[in-house]
Amino acid sequence: MASNRTKDKLDKLKAKYDIQIAIDNREVAEFADILILAIKPNKYGAVIKEISGYIKDESIIVAIAAGISIDTISKLFGKKHKIVRTMPNIPAVVGEAITGLCYNEQVKEQELKWVLEIFNSFGIVETLDEELMDVVTAVSASSPALVYMFIEALADGAVLKGLPRDKAYKMVSQAVLGAAKMVLESGNHPGQLKDRVCSSGGTAIEAIYSLEKKGFRGHVIESIERCTEKAAKLGKTLNGLNNGNEK
Repeated sequence: MASNRTKDKLDKLKAKYDIQIAIDNREVAEFADILILAIKPNKYGAVIKEISGYIKDESIIVAIAAGISIDTISKLFGKKHKIVRTMPNIPAVVGEAITGLCYNEQVKEQELKWVLEIFNSFGIVETLDEELMDVVTAVSASSPALVYMFIEALADGAVLKGLPRDKAYKMVSQAVLGAAKMVLESGNHPGQLKDRVCSSGGTAIEAIYSLEKKGFRGHVIESIERCTEKAAKLGKTLNGLNNGNEK
């Protein structure tokens, strides 16, 4: 069962997936054994206030939101619930997500397996300590934006040298996909794989030299650092507001 404020969206979901739908969040809360809160972080306080009296005691609450801690969610509900905090990313759309996940001690082993089964259905899952969820937000949820920029830049370079744009995007995207698959499946360090491409005096090492002169890796590392810091800052703000500490 899914709820949404927009009836048209719900009708399309029902037609496509043959699920139950509801405009009222409380109806879903009463129905669900596993309740997934896929809402904006700044809406958590209002939605939880709306549904807190309607959730089954044994329900598992799965949160998808940057920055909001398990402790904050528990305090918003005003009682101990089974809570799983997750951070998937946009490649879930094509079944290739990476999801960071943590959970509280109320979640039983079998219940965790049920949640993992859901998230494994559209990618892979890494279970982590909650203190690492901010950097997970950077490297899973946010980093696809960096990859899209990299793909676009590579394709622009190819177009500059005469390759048609549609072919440039296709070839570059497949090259990135294949390279990532080699990292995941070969077990080799990315540096080793890079060295296999870079022959002495060849074209690849020339390209790498050009990037390294501009501080390529340092800029990428800094972008992840900044993204992690932003997630942490957002979390502190939201956790403070949601706990009633707004000034």
